[in-house]
Amino acid sequence: MRRLSAILLVVLGLVVGLVAPSAGAATTYPRSMASTGDSITRGFDATWGGCFLTDCPKYSWSTGVSVSSHYARLVALNPAISGHGYNDAKTGATMKALGRQLSSAASQGADYVTVLMGANDLCTSSASTMTPTATFTRELKSALGQFVAARPKAKVFVSSIPNIYQLWSVLHTDVTAQLTWNTFGICPSMLAATNTESQRQLVVARESELNGALATVCAQYVQCRWDGYATYDTQFSASDISTVDYFHPSIQGQNRLAAVTWAASYWG
Repeated sequence: MRRLSAILLVVLGLVVGLVAPSAGAATTYPRSMASTGDSITRGFDATWGGCFLTDCPKYSWSTGVSVSSHYARLVALNPAISGHGYNDAKTGATMKALGRQLSSAASQGADYVTVLMGANDLCTSSASTMTPTATFTRELKSALGQFVAARPKAKVFVSSIPNIYQLWSVLHTDVTAQLTWNTFGICPSMLAATNTESQRQLVVARESELNGALATVCAQYVQCRWDGYATYDTQFSASDISTVDYFHPSIQGQNRLAAVTWAASYWG
């Protein structure tokens, strides 16, 4: 009987050990972070109030201070990161620029970096001028490889590219949106009024390939976390889109993007 009691105590101890965290298992939060990407991450055209045809990084889903960004959420969890959020994204950037942006993030000592890149590789003059998937993949792998070598303990979060076809689907019957797209030549490969459905589907196919490249390359690094298509699968509404250019996220859209990506991140 004593032997049976001893065995039961050992088993109980093992079970408790499996479900209870150890005393030193507290979550470690980054003390600095940086965002990389393009105009979406720069908060471009987020609102008419001070953001007309200009960057408004305070509304960035990643490092903004006026939305519930990743940075704002991390400040609430770890005040030590306050004042150490850097936005290295550049409006108009394609994947070719990611290496330079991640180099800046490394020099800033970023413990956590977000990547949202690829819309400008798709939004070109026509479907025929989009960035080839092989080129996109090579540029991404080179950029991530160099950053990981420089900051081996840092965490990287890679977002999928927002669904550009869904943007067209939501707003293509809006006369003001159509006029804006055509007047200013916004993402003509997808949004030009003269496009046929087959031409738009070429962009859909290339976006699928580029998102696949993001997932595949990220999986090659233990320091990298892919969003599992969370951004791409988000069903956004017209109110999530800026009425400045009918392309970039509005403030509401930036908050939605922040929430969706945070849920897919390391701490969501």
